[in-house]
Amino acid sequence: MKKIVVIDGQGGRMGAALVSQLKAAQLPAQILALGANSAATAAMLKAGADAGATGENPVVVCCQTAHLILGPMGIITANALLGEITPRMAAAVSESPAQKLLIPVNRCAVTVVGVEELPLGDYVKLAVQKVRELLAR
Repeated sequence: MKKIVVIDGQGGRMGAALVSQLKAAQLPAQILALGANSAATAAMLKAGADAGATGENPVVVCCQTAHLILGPMGIITANALLGEITPRMAAAVSESPAQKLLIPVNRCAVTVVGVEELPLGDYVKLAVQKVRELLAR
């Protein structure tokens, strides 16, 4: 079974939205919620994730075997999300062989030029659509 890892921090709003829509899509995959803090993990578990864990080590370990990694763009940037993403976490995501689907959030001193600014819900729908395409391959 494919493993989808959703990583988020802060209050976990984006991660919860991703988990909720991924579960609604009834994809043939296990969805793991990895929070940079316990509030984010709890929000993603409440949204329906199959399992969850909090902190640096779960991110480092789970990224090694993930098929897909989803989350805000900051998960590949050390010290993003107000310092919640440690350098080890960012490296684990970046170095993972998994396909990464990142939601562009123009914060954390990173702006993606040329990307249309959309509401979070629209980005989540696009991400779930791309997950469907990737799992169908």
